Amino acid sequence: MQMLRAVFGTALALTLFAPAAWAQQTHVVNKSALDVAVQQRVTQEQTDRAALHEFLQQPVVKNVATKAGLPLDKAEAAVSTLHGQDLAQAAAQARTVNAQLAGGASTIVISTTTIIIALLIVILILALK
Repeated sequence: MQMLRAVFGTALALTLFAPAAWAQQTHVVNKSALDVAVQQRVTQEQTDRAALHEFLQQPVVKNVATKAGLPLDKAEAAVSTLHGQDLAQAAAQARTVNAQLAGGASTIVISTTTIIIALLIVILILALK
């Protein structure tokens, strides 16, 4: 019986005091590494937003939006509300269109027009969330 009490007492003591010992461990990521990661994320989001603003300022995009009846002012305002994966995906599509237009594409093929309209609609839908 005393052996059972000793085993039970030891198990109880370990159960009660082990969490306190584990809580005193150092953090895996130090403050400077965390600061760098946050700064990288902020910089990436600023770059993504700049790509979207550049996309929305393209004369071809303005023309397509006007013909489709999509309000560019709402799309411009919506860019600041995007974040995370939505922002990254929209910016990637905007960069594709920007690169095509910067590369001297004077005529727009149907796929580029479709991307422009789809991206504008996505931005506006996300703005209404």
